[in-house]
Amino acid sequence: MSSGAHLDELVPSLFRMSTALMTDHYELTMLRAALRSGAANRRVVFEVFTRSLPPGRRFGVFAGTGRLLDALADFRFAPPELAALRAAGVVDDDTAAWLADYRFRGDIRAFAEGEPFFPGAPVLAVEGTFAESVLLETLVLSILNHDSAIAAAAARMVAAAGSRPCLEMGSRRTHEAAAVAAARAAYLAGFAASSNLEAARTYAVPSVGTSAHAFTLVHPTEAEAFAAQVAALGRDTTLLVDTYDVPAGIAAAVAAAGPELGAIRIDSGDLGGLATAARAQLDALGAPSTRIIATGDLDEHAIARLGEAPVDGYGIGTSLVTGSGAPTAGFVYKLVEVDGVAVAKKSVGKTSRGGRKRVVRRHDPSGRAVADVVLPAAAPATAAPATAAPATAAPATTAASSAAPAATDSLAATAAPAVTASSASAATAAPSAAGPTAIAPTATGPTAAAAAPTADTPSAGSTFVAAPVAAADSGFRPGESRDRELLQSIVVRGELVDTDLVGPAGTRRAREHHGRALTALPPTARDVRFGQPCLPVVHTTHA
Repeated sequence: MSSGAHLDELVPSLFRMSTALMTDHYELTMLRAALRSGAANRRVVFEVFTRSLPPGRRFGVFAGTGRLLDALADFRFAPPELAALRAAGVVDDDTAAWLADYRFRGDIRAFAEGEPFFPGAPVLAVEGTFAESVLLETLVLSILNHDSAIAAAAARMVAAAGSRPCLEMGSRRTHEAAAVAAARAAYLAGFAASSNLEAARTYAVPSVGTSAHAFTLVHPTEAEAFAAQVAALGRDTTLLVDTYDVPAGIAAAVAAAGPELGAIRIDSGDLGGLATAARAQLDALGAPSTRIIATGDLDEHAIARLGEAPVDGYGIGTSLVTGSGAPTAGFVYKLVEVDGVAVAKKSVGKTSRGGRKRVVRRHDPSGRAVADVVLPAAAPATAAPATAAPATAAPATTAASSAAPAATDSLAATAAPAVTASSASAATAAPSAAGPTAIAPTATGPTAAAAAPTADTPSAGSTFVAAPVAAADSGFRPGESRDRELLQSIVVRGELVDTDLVGPAGTRRAREHHGRALTALPPTARDVRFGQPCLPVVHTTHA
C-alpha cells in the first residue's frame, strides 16, 4: 500500500489519453460564465446520490471508484483538446487559458467500492472550487452510473446462483470499452471470472473461455471438433454440446475426453430439463465429476428458477452488461454547499438536501446492519469562511473538525455510536450522548420504526427474522463499534490517499469489501424477487 501520489502521476504520460472531453458541453459553458461572474473560485461541495433504486431492488452496489480515479488522473486539457474547444466556439480565450492549467486540487470522499447503497444517501462528495468541481459532473456520473448498474445486477445474479460460480460473458453485447468496465464491475460483485481479456490484463480479472458453435461447425463432424479441442486444451476443457443434438453431443464429448472431461456447456433449450437429463447421461457414461455449465440469455430470475437443476455454473452475458433491466444506477451530482452555507434545489420531484453530510451505517448488537443515517458534517478547519449564498434548505454547518479520515476497507470503523433502540413501535432511533438525536425515517426508505430494528425485528419486506451475524462473517471483532462511517477520503488536495484504490489492487480490494459488506445486510438483501430496499435511510439535522 502506498499513499500521497498525485492523480496524474499514476500513469506514464507517454501512454496517457485525455479524458477531458468525455463530458457535456454545458460543463464548459458554466465554467466560462462562472469565470466572468466571479463564482468560479467559490468553495463548494457536490454530492452524488440516487433518489430511488430500480423497481423491486433491495440495494445498489457502489462501483467505479477505481476507474474514476484513473480517468480523473487524465482529465487534462492539452493543446489538442483546447484547439477542438476553440474551433467549436465552446470556450473563449480566458477560459482556454484557465483550462490549460487545470488539474483537480480538491477533495473527494466516497463509499468504499463494492459497498451496498440505498436511496437518499450520498455515496460520493467532491469539494473544491466551483470551477474545478463542476467540470467533473459528467465524468463522475458516466462511470459510476454504468459500473454501479452492472455491479448491482451482478450481485443479484450471484445471490440467485448461491454457491455456483457465475461467469461474465457479455463483451459481444455492449460497447467495447463498456465490456471491460462491465467485466470489472461483475468481478468485484462476486462473479468468478470473465471472458474479456482486456479486463484480465488491466484489472487481473480471471479469464475463461473455450469454444463457440462456430468451432464445431468448421469441422466435418462434432466428434472431430471435440477431439481437436481436447488435443489442444486437455481433458479438463469444456465442450459445447448443443450445436446439433444434446444427448449425441454429450456422448461424443465423453468419447473424446473420457471420464476426465471437465465440463459440458448447454446454451439453448429448456436448460433445467436438459441439465437433468445431461446429469443422468454423464453419470451413466462414467463421468460423474463432469460439470454442467448453463448459458443462454440468463438473468437473476432464470438462474433462480434453475436452483433445483443439476447445474454447476452459469455463463451470463446480455442481461448482465445491460444492468438486467436497469442500465443506470440513477445517480445525480448536486451542489449542496457554497462557501460553508447549505444550498438545495426545490424543483418538484427533484429536490435535494443542502449541506455536506456524513453517512453512518448502524448495526444491531449482532452486527446486522439496520439503517443508514445521514447527518450534517462539519467543514474542515481550512474551509473558506461563509459568504452570501442562495437560500438554503438546511442550517449551515460549522467549521470545527479536520478532514475526513483516510479510506479504509474496515467494516468496524468506530466513528459513530452504536444503535441502542430495540422497539419496533418507536419512531426514532435512540441516540447516545455523542450521536444523532430524533432520527426520523423519511420517504427514502422503509418507514415507521424500521430505522432501528433489532435482531428480533423483521426488516422491511422480510417475512422472517434476521439471523445473528457471526463476527467472522460480518467483519466485526469483539469490542469494536458496530457502526461505520461510509464516506471516507480518497483524494485530499488532489492527492490520492492510497494507490491501492486503482488497478488490480483496487479491484481486488473492492471485491473483498463487497463480500464482507453484503454479509452484514439483512438476509432479504439476497432475495431477487420484487421487494423494497432492505435498509432505511434516515436523515437528521443534528450532527
